[in-house]
Amino acid sequence: MSERIALIGAGAMGGAIGTRLLETGNALNVFDLDPERVQQLVDHGAMSAKSAAGAAFQSDFVIVSLNSSRIVELAVFGEGGVAEGARPGTLIIDMSSIEPDATRKLAARAKEQGLAWVDSPLSGGAPKALVGELTLMAGGEADDVARAHNVLRHVASNYTHMGPSGAGQTTKLINQVLCGLGFLAVAEATQLALDAGVDAEKIPVALKGGRADSALLQEYLPRFATKDYRRTGRIDNMVKDLNAVNDLARQTGTSMPMTALCGEIHRMLTAAGLGGEDQAAVMEFFNGAKEEISQ
Repeated sequence: MSERIALIGAGAMGGAIGTRLLETGNALNVFDLDPERVQQLVDHGAMSAKSAAGAAFQSDFVIVSLNSSRIVELAVFGEGGVAEGARPGTLIIDMSSIEPDATRKLAARAKEQGLAWVDSPLSGGAPKALVGELTLMAGGEADDVARAHNVLRHVASNYTHMGPSGAGQTTKLINQVLCGLGFLAVAEATQLALDAGVDAEKIPVALKGGRADSALLQEYLPRFATKDYRRTGRIDNMVKDLNAVNDLARQTGTSMPMTALCGEIHRMLTAAGLGGEDQAAVMEFFNGAKEEISQ
């Protein structure tokens, strides 16, 4: 069954989500401040909206894919935002990665206006979205999370209700702790292999199925070894998420020394001008060959 969906935010991630929704037969109304991003989805069959409100008015579900809680707030509750056009009962699915506290406030505000809210951040990036294999962690009321699955089943192969509003975002932060530390561990191991004269590209094959095996190892060690920095994510987005992890750790009194170090390394890379590069560019922390990255 196809759905009428509004997509607010058609960047790298939102664009991939929108493409997949169109390929699976859904009607899509798109709004983004960048007309070129919108046009790319229009070329695939989407309708262009003049505002977030206009996109929401024609839809039963609204997917938000933006870069910060402030931008999400403006897109939904600002002038010409989703809330102005959405009909009562419209379900807003926020697939952005933002702070759990901000999510709870936004969800409460939406409820006051007769709208439903599910936070459903993701893991897997644009490549997984395009083939419908994202991992999603959802927060919200059970009925709303179940209803959101009518849409999200098209882009995800793993969808878990983690609890009330904000629980999805909290789970995403935990995911980012594991990914951030994992990227650095794989990059460090790759550098050791290169320095020691081992064929680094054989490491994933040699370790496949063992305790050290992981999706990060299989996907990124070959990229680290060959300096394949094609962009599927950004270092500065990891910085944003790790900063949110630090805030949550302070609130909960959780000691996270390794994550703190991981955050500092990512901030150093951003300060060195690599924030806009793919996560694979963390390899530059170990080999110091920043000038070799094509800007």
